[in-house]
Amino acid sequence: MDKKRLSVNFDGSLRQAIFVERPNRFLVRCRLLPGEVHAGGPGPAKKLEGPLVEAHLPDPGRLRELLLPGRSLWLAPALKPARKTKWSVVLCETPDGGGLVSLNSSLPNRLIEKALVHDSMEEFRGWRLLRKEYRMGRTRWDFLLEQREETNRRRMALEVKSVTLVENGVALFPDAVTERGARHVRELAELVQSGWAAAVLFVVQREDASAFRPAAHLDPAFSAAFNGAVQAGVAVYCRKCRVTPEAITLLGRLPVISAEQVGQA
Repeated sequence: MDKKRLSVNFDGSLRQAIFVERPNRFLVRCRLLPGEVHAGGPGPAKKLEGPLVEAHLPDPGRLRELLLPGRSLWLAPALKPARKTKWSVVLCETPDGGGLVSLNSSLPNRLIEKALVHDSMEEFRGWRLLRKEYRMGRTRWDFLLEQREETNRRRMALEVKSVTLVENGVALFPDAVTERGARHVRELAELVQSGWAAAVLFVVQREDASAFRPAAHLDPAFSAAFNGAVQAGVAVYCRKCRVTPEAITLLGRLPVISAEQVGQA
């Protein structure tokens, strides 16, 4: 059992809006609803006309099953007044309207950093956080860990991946072709072969998943690299999150299904 659940709170009250369109990967247009959202969460949006605004989208993924006309979003005001877009997208309701998905791809790293500092994840018991954004060669790893035992100071490179896609209760990564993701898992395998420990942790930014697997049908190259990394000894973990208009909270582990297991089923 984890010592405690850790959360990242959303600063200030979020404003609810209705998605209209996505002109490019990092921009959405939506209509603000009147007032502030203090609690509650997903559900049918009131049919009220509000101003059309543009908002920065921090997650450049495909998100086709989430960003549909009429879908509810939750926005935060931009912290820099001079920024071109005055809003940032924070949350989106799930396709069934029964939950929320975080669309901020940097939040998983903030959650995991907190968890590592508080030693609250059973996956990394016996390891301590040395630094974040550790550069080795051409790659910058999210976290550098070191074993706590004085007689064994082995180091671990830990990479964190954000997951937003869930189909039939299974969390999937990636939701679009990612050459960078495939390169990362191949390089983790190379680290293991050189004597390091290495791990990749998939953080599902929603609660409606019961397992995780690589999305071989969306990116066969990543799936092949993933399976090769597992065979080389790279540890693979997955956690899901509870998402509300107030905070995102790290929850328990999900079983990881390899693409090979899917093919053998």
